[in-house]
Formats: sequence, structure tokens, C-alpha cells
Amino acid sequence: MRILCLVALLALGFLLLLPRRQCHGLLVPLTNTLSSLGGGNGTTPVPVHHLLRSSSLRSAARHRRHRARGGLLRPPPRPPAHRQLSLPLSPGSDYTLSLSVGSASAAAPVPLFLDTGSDLVWFPCAPFTCMLCEGKPAPGGSAPRPPPPGSRRVPCASPLCSAAHASAPPSDLCAAAGCPLEDIETASCGAASHHPCPLLYYAYGDGSLVAHLRRGRVGLAASVAVENFTFACAHTALGEPVGVAGFGRGPLSLPAQLSPSLSGRFSYCLVSHSFRADRIIRPSPLILGRSPDDAAGLGATAGAGGGFVYTPLLHNPRHPYFYSVALEAVSVGATRIPARPELGRVDRAGNGGMVVDSGTTFTMLPSETYARVAEAFARAMAAAGFARAGRAEAQTGLRPCYRYAAADRGVPPLALHFRGNATVALPRRNYFMGFRSEGDGGVGCLMLMDGGDASSGDGDGPAGTLGNFQQQGFEVVYDVDAGRVGFARRRCTDLWDSLSRR
Repeated sequence: MRILCLVALLALGFLLLLPRRQCHGLLVPLTNTLSSLGGGNGTTPVPVHHLLRSSSLRSAARHRRHRARGGLLRPPPRPPAHRQLSLPLSPGSDYTLSLSVGSASAAAPVPLFLDTGSDLVWFPCAPFTCMLCEGKPAPGGSAPRPPPPGSRRVPCASPLCSAAHASAPPSDLCAAAGCPLEDIETASCGAASHHPCPLLYYAYGDGSLVAHLRRGRVGLAASVAVENFTFACAHTALGEPVGVAGFGRGPLSLPAQLSPSLSGRFSYCLVSHSFRADRIIRPSPLILGRSPDDAAGLGATAGAGGGFVYTPLLHNPRHPYFYSVALEAVSVGATRIPARPELGRVDRAGNGGMVVDSGTTFTMLPSETYARVAEAFARAMAAAGFARAGRAEAQTGLRPCYRYAAADRGVPPLALHFRGNATVALPRRNYFMGFRSEGDGGVGCLMLMDGGDASSGDGDGPAGTLGNFQQQGFEVVYDVDAGRVGFARRRCTDLWDSLSRR
């Protein structure tokens, strides 16, 4: 097996530089943005209820964006008249990794958000203008740099240019790039390879950007270098001051542009934080090229939970970059609540399913399913003698909330049931988190949200989203080759220590 692995690496040597041990996976540290939001060096920490409020707003906005359009769009000719935008502050619940961009002798580190809900790798390039970005500092304080030396614009004829502009017909693509008339008439950019790929417009839940596609050297974890990596260089953005590493299933995503030994399977294990920076004592491990055999033997060394439970990926013909799975039910205590049918399937128009998304904080459920889960939870909490905390609900955007102390007992267990007999029993802190609230003292809130209904006119796209807060304390593996997603309980700090010693 080692000989086959070495041969494969040598064959790809002109694109990728890898030490041999990385056939077992490439370890990359993920940093939580809580570490940059105050509380150190004499600064005042951001109150937890403010972080919860901004995270709930951003989760809802991102879910609506996924449902309404979900992906790459052509830029509008002008901003809509009389439109007001209100964007929340940086929520402090995202995870970043670092890439080195540029030639080996002049490579610069660039922090990027990890996002499995999109498929583009982009970062700001000087000169850079970001509107409505107050209160959203860049992790590590890095400033935009000019386009990396040695990089070049992607030509109009590139398949990756076409992938980036998939929502636009080829004739529009050529026209925007200034292609010759005959290429427009034949709907082909093949004879215009010297023309650059036109500007692309990319929208997220609470922001957007306009960028050029470029190609150049990108390094990862100080041991991998891809010489012809395609990325987007943004000079203008709205509400998005930090770059994003798209880990979705598209050809422009970061995993898709790595070697086959690294691109077919990856996992991460998010260290539990409860919105407290002092709990982030280790990085969260991201493992590219995760070996199934290697992962199977980690139960004893990385904490309780043992092996993975797997659920199959659903094909989404309109949004193929989503990691969509089928949620069949939610259990609150002994009550099993069947999920709405649209959570278990994706139709030909791309509607339905639940997206596993590292870039959304809180899990979003269709209104009917959420209401039934919240009602069952409220009944159990009332039976256990907990009193509602209405002010905390207004402060955070979460509900129901209760007066609660860490020593209290009686909070019902909660589990998610996915297709394939894959039951994920959530730790209490993943769905009910205690904190101090102004006016209510010690409180705790249900950390799930109402994502609206397909019949509400909000558009198509996923019916639900599995957010990163509910993924804490699990190793989540995206097994693209086998068409499945897996979950295994882990002590993520122990997993980091185990893998970093190899």
C-alpha cells in the first residue's frame, strides 16, 4: 500500500509537494474567531447574549440566501433603489484556516473562513473596499495585499471560468469578456482564450463580493503547494471583509483542486466553546485525505463515541455543491417527532434536504418541524419546573429560554435521526447552552432556529441547515468518494493532540 501511495505522489509531483506520511491525511489547524473578539490584553469581552444575537441573525440570513438562490449570480446592473441593509456584527462562531499565497519566495499567509456551504476560494486583494464591514475585523489583523506575484487572470475559455459563471449562458459570458462576435453567435469562448474571464458576483447570507478569477501558487499547512490553483481576487465586497475557503462539491472548491489522495475525503472536529474564548485551548483539527482505516481506530485515543454513523448524500441537481442529507426525525426525550417530508428528499428543482454547513452557526428547521420540537422541549422543561426567561429570548433571538443554572437537572435529551439509521445524540451544550443574561441572571436557551417553510415564497433550496454549533464535539467526515457524511463523538482537543504528534 505504501508503494502505491508513493507512486501516486511522484506522478503528481509537478502539481503537489507532499511528505509521504500524508497518505494518512493532512492535518490543518482551524482557529475559532472567538479568540479575536476581546477578553485578552485588557480588552472587554463581548457579552454572550450579543454573540448569540448576531449569530442567530446571520444564521437566519444565510439560510434564507441558500433557499432563495444558493450560489453564483451575475452582478445586477445597479443596486436596488431605496433598499436598506442591516448586517450583524461578526458572530465569533466561525472557523478559519490559513493559506500561503504567491511564489515560494514571497508567499504571504491569508486567513480564510472554512465553509462547506460554498464552492469558491476567495480573498481580498488591494486595493480593497468593503462596505458595511464595521465591527468585522479580519482574523489575525491581516490587511489585503495586491494580487499575488506570479498569478495571472484565468482566460475566458477555461472550464473553471464557465463553472464560476454557471448561471449565465455562454453568449453572455463571452459578451462580458469582450469576446469576438463570432464567438457570441456560436455560444463558444473557444476561439477567445486570450480574453480574461469576466468579473463574477458571489453572494452569501449577509454579504457579497465582486471578483476576478486568478491562477497561481497556493500553499497549505506548510507542506502542500498547488502551482495552478484557481482562486478569486476580490476588490469590492459588501459585509464580507474576510476571505472564504469553499469546501463544497464544485470544481473551484479547495478540496477539488488538491490531489486525488486529499480531495475525496476530509473531516473536521470542532472544539466545543459555548461562546467562551477561554474554552478554546487547542485548534480544531481539519484532516484532508482522511483515511477510513485511520479514522476507524481513533475511538479509544480521541474520546468516547467510537466509530462513525453514516448517512448518504442526496444529489441536488440545481445546487450540486451542497452536502445535502435526509433528516427523518428529531427526538426530544422519549418523544420522536417526524421531520417534514421535504427534509428527506431533494427534487429536480433543487428543493429540500438538510445541508451540512460549517459556515452557519445554528441549525435551521422548517417552521412546522421546529414548532413541534420547541413545543415538546417546552413541555419537558415545564414538567421539570423551569421558568421561561422572556428577556433572554428578546436579547438573543433564540427560544424558548429558561432560568437555568449549570447544576440544574431535568433538561431533556435531544437527538437527530438521519437516513441510514444514523442517530446523532447531541451533547446538552450543543442544543441547550447556559449563560448570564442581563436582567434574567443565569439562563439557558434552545439552540435551534425556525428556518421558515417552502410554501412561504422564500424560494427554493435546502429545507434545513445543520449548523456548526450542533457539530461541536463530533468528528464530521465528508466522504465524497463514497457519497456519504459521517458523525462520531470525539474529544476534539485529544484528537488534535493525537494527530499532531504523528
